[in-house]
Amino acid sequence: MPIKRPPLVNGEIYHIVIRAMEGAKLFIDERDYFRMIHNLFEFNNDNPVAWQYRQYYENSSRSIEKKNKRILLVEILVFCLMPNHLHLLVRQVREGGISKFMRKIGAGYGSYYNNKYKRSGHILQGRYRAVYIKNDQQLMTVFVYIHTNPVSIIVSDWKEKGIKNVEEVIGFLEKYRWSSYLDYLQKKNFPSLTSRGFLTEMVGGVENCRKFVEDWLRFKKELADFDKVAIE
Repeated sequence: MPIKRPPLVNGEIYHIVIRAMEGAKLFIDERDYFRMIHNLFEFNNDNPVAWQYRQYYENSSRSIEKKNKRILLVEILVFCLMPNHLHLLVRQVREGGISKFMRKIGAGYGSYYNNKYKRSGHILQGRYRAVYIKNDQQLMTVFVYIHTNPVSIIVSDWKEKGIKNVEEVIGFLEKYRWSSYLDYLQKKNFPSLTSRGFLTEMVGGVENCRKFVEDWLRFKKELADFDKVAIE
């Protein structure tokens, strides 16, 4: 049965998840992660992507800052890359922007992946999933949910059984390169990729961004409508 999506409306915010085909890894080595970072930046553009920019950047985030002006399809507020899926929190800024952006990501990364790993067929698992974020409470919930997703890499059942060594997990998240969390903490990582001013101001600054995440890890502090915005 096709996945039912909410209407995708300009100015509204959505939590989006893209998954690899069952049993596959979306990112096998560091270069794959860098490639997706590049794609998320480069394909967020209503203009065609110039051939000379169809390369991936594996050395530093500075590479994606040296770009001509883009016509954005979406504002990327939050992102997180996981071994077999990725999360995005985006605000649509152009009519049909999310759909166009997702098509570009699927085609671009799929082509790269198949060429690199000498395979054919789809690497992404069908249609992307999207959840409409209705209010500020849900927005903060999905901010925390996406940024704590990497915890499962080192503690697979933490949501059910909790975390024994919270400090270790917090340290892991603050070193995990493949999400926007470091940039929200003002640890320059991929600063050109996300628009962070809106959420940072909404929660009351950088330290509150950290506090929301750490309170969830330490105390499992209740998050509003968690079951409505979390996509497993």
